[in-house]
Amino acid sequence: MTFGSFDRSGGSAPMAEINMIPLIDVMLVLLVIFMITAPLLTNAVKIELPRASSQPNPTRPEHIQVTIDSASALYWNGERLDRAAMRARLAQASRQAPQPELHLRADKATPYQAVAEVMADAAKGGLKRIGFVSNPDEGRQ
Repeated sequence: MTFGSFDRSGGSAPMAEINMIPLIDVMLVLLVIFMITAPLLTNAVKIELPRASSQPNPTRPEHIQVTIDSASALYWNGERLDRAAMRARLAQASRQAPQPELHLRADKATPYQAVAEVMADAAKGGLKRIGFVSNPDEGRQ
């Protein structure tokens, strides 16, 4: 604060204004520092990942094929079942000593609701290993 002024009427009253110049200088210095250091804080490294085709996973003998067609019909290893029978078989399969893996095959036109219901029934039945089966895309490398 300054105590003097050119106005003779105020006398020695203190000036009640804030000097903004030092505050603006500090702000601009901080802005420049952040602009310089911000690009250095990114952890992304740009690389070109190699492309490779993978081999299909071999299916172990302890698995169950559950198929859902486009009409939401359920099939247990090729045998058509209703939802109540599917729940019973899922609960029975979960009690087996090495728990089998559930391979879920769904038609691409199958409503998501049907797939979600089968997954929920499997989880309620106690099955913990669920896999989705798809055909490999031949066009991609």
